[in-house]
Order: sequence, then C-alpha cells, then structure tokens
Amino acid sequence: MDISVIVPLLNEVESIRELTDWIKKVMDENKFTYEIIMVDDGSKDGSFEEIDRLIEANPNIKGIKFRRNYGKSAALNVGFEHCNGDVVITMDADLQDSPDEIPELYKMIKDDGFDLVSGWKKVRYDSKLAKNIPSKLFNATTRMMSGIKLHDFNCGLKAYKKDVVKSIEVYGEMHRYIPVIAKWAGFSNIGEKVVKHRKRAHGTSKFGMNRFINGYLDLISIMFVSKFSKKPMHFFGAVGSIMFFIGILAAVILGIQKIIAICNGIPMRRIADTTYFYISLVSIAIGIQLFLTGFLAELIGRNSPTRNSYIIEKEKNF
Repeated sequence: MDISVIVPLLNEVESIRELTDWIKKVMDENKFTYEIIMVDDGSKDGSFEEIDRLIEANPNIKGIKFRRNYGKSAALNVGFEHCNGDVVITMDADLQDSPDEIPELYKMIKDDGFDLVSGWKKVRYDSKLAKNIPSKLFNATTRMMSGIKLHDFNCGLKAYKKDVVKSIEVYGEMHRYIPVIAKWAGFSNIGEKVVKHRKRAHGTSKFGMNRFINGYLDLISIMFVSKFSKKPMHFFGAVGSIMFFIGILAAVILGIQKIIAICNGIPMRRIADTTYFYISLVSIAIGIQLFLTGFLAELIGRNSPTRNSYIIEKEKNF
C-alpha cells in the first residue's frame, strides 16, 4: 500500500465527509493505493456514526473510536499502530489542511529520501494575538533546544516513512514534538514543506491557551528523557557532585576563616551561627540526595527490560 492517511478528530461531524471525499479524489487522480484511518477521540456529536456511513461507501476508510477523550497524541499513536502504508500522512479533520499537498509530501519521502516532512503554514488565518505570536515563540524555543530547523513543529500535516511511525511512541501531549522524538530515535533526515492553510469551515477550534504552558513543560520532559533516560547518573550524579563540592568548599572556607580569626585574636561568631554554614549544609545534603537519586535510577535502569532497546536498520551477511 502506498499511503496511509491518519486523521485524529474530535467533534468534526460537519467536516469529515468533505475531507474523505477530497482525499479520495486526490488518491484516485494520482493512482495511489491508500487507506484513511479516522481516529475519533471521544466525539459526542455523531462523528463516528458519520464515519460508519463513510466506511459503507468506501472500503478504504477505517474507523477507530475512543470511549472518552484521550488527546491527539493517543489518537495519532493508535493510528500509527494500525497503519500499513509505505508513507504515512497525518492531517487534522477541520479542513484547514489541504489533501492536495499529499502527492508532493509523498514524493519528498519516497523520491527525496526524507524520513519525515513537516508542513509549514507560512501564511495563517488564525487570530494573530491568540495563536500566531505564541506559536512563533513556541517554535523558536523548540528550534533552539532541539536543534531541528523547522518553522512549525505543531503543524498537523506531516508525512513519515513507515519505519518512523513504527519506531516511536507518542503519548501525553507529545504530538507537538514528533520531529524531536523521531530525531532521538535515529531519524534525522527531517524536511519541511510550505503548505496552504485554510480557514476553518465548520465547528469550533479545540485550541486552548494552556497548551503553551503544557507545551514547554513537555519539551523539557522530552529533552530530559531523550538524553538521560538510559544514563540518569550522568545528570543526577553530575549535578549532585557539583552541589556537594560547593557545600564542602563553603564549609572549608568557613573553617579556615574561623582558624585565622582565632589565631589573630579577632572576635568572630560561631560557625553554626552564620547563614553560610546552613547554606553549605543544605548544599551538601542536596548533593548527596541527587547523587543517590542517580545511583538508584541507574540500578532501576539496569533491571529494566528496555535497558538495551535499539533499532537495527539493516543486517547483511550475518
């Protein structure tokens, strides 16, 4: 099969028939073999009943319904688990992503050799204050921290090699960082394509301002897990050691100052009465705790069934 199109949706009953008809038209014109996987994330407006009717008319459409709303990441992840196409396309169900972009995205994966291609909505029709400005700040921060030069990490329109989606797991609200997750899984050939952004035709936006706060927290989480999940001692041990030696150094300096004061007959408060003594004591305690945290995490990691998880791309003459 050439292409799997995964469409996560929530209360988009007015849009999904038009979207699937548009996707079918593009696929037929380009003679692609395809499947459309509609993942209903707990809709309450009859979206899955509409998907049922669409499946009767087009056997290339498949439907998955969650019992309740789990979020876009869960919807994408289950779509990745069920897809069979050589190239996987993800797009939103609100008709703001154009299926006309699919042939070029397919070409960039199959012919140009990209592992992942992310859409860039260079011209947007969203509210500038509510979405555009925060989105620019969010993307700039993600570029700086991840080293991936994309303009629009959160664009729903993306294309992937099948190997990519079968090698990664998306959970929580990590769908914003799929390019980062893919990079840390070893798929570093990540491209970008300017795509057309359309105004929402039906329904209401699922956008909320809390996604920017959650987004930055998720970015910190994914960067930490990606770098240190297999070697926690490198982080906790290093930070703990620094804290410990700062505390010891401060205590030594206080001791030397006290000895000098005694030798020269200079009146000086007891060391235990100074603020710096307690700062050094807390620093030593925190350092020991962090070091032990790293040590325990390392022991847990060594007993984890995924301690040696890796992906073999090719084997030859083995």
